[in-house]
Amino acid sequence: MSSPLIQQLIDAFRILPGVGPKSAQRMAYAILERQREGGKQLAWTLSEALDKVGHCSSCRTLSEEAICRICSSTKRNAGLLCVVETPADVLSIEQAGIYQGKYFVLMGHLSPIDGIGPAQLGLDLLKTKLQQPDIVELILATNQTVEGEATAHYIQQMAQQLGVNVTRLAQGLPMGGELEYTDSATLSYAFKGRRRFD
Repeated sequence: MSSPLIQQLIDAFRILPGVGPKSAQRMAYAILERQREGGKQLAWTLSEALDKVGHCSSCRTLSEEAICRICSSTKRNAGLLCVVETPADVLSIEQAGIYQGKYFVLMGHLSPIDGIGPAQLGLDLLKTKLQQPDIVELILATNQTVEGEATAHYIQQMAQQLGVNVTRLAQGLPMGGELEYTDSATLSYAFKGRRRFD
């Protein structure tokens, strides 16, 4: 039987996605047995990140600055706006190196059962962005899941009412798949082959 503090450490690791009881136990014991300095660094970095990382006021991705580096960059194409579900999706697309526009991060997808509607996804802010004259194309890069498709359809209708050209990532993305876990080559093909969203 673990001591209460060790059990708290194991339980703390279990908040991470994909970490079950055994994995959490291995992590806790690895830090306590062999990685105490690394554990202190992890604790400090985690504390700093939780205190200092917020959301970009323009695209809503995670950022230490009020406006993230992508939104503040003058080298990005301000006429292209790519809508994704999570900051991890932004990272995946950036690592693919194919896209040079800007982003809007929903921080989720429509899910009425979970109480997530348009307001929780910041769609009022997205609508304001789409009313800007420099936006020429809205790229829907929500996940190929039922919720992702429903979210894309909702945004597509909103954008078309505003006269914005809407496209959807194309080939190579499997139904039910998530951008975060898609390799760079597949993402590149999906961006190159995007099609008009009707």
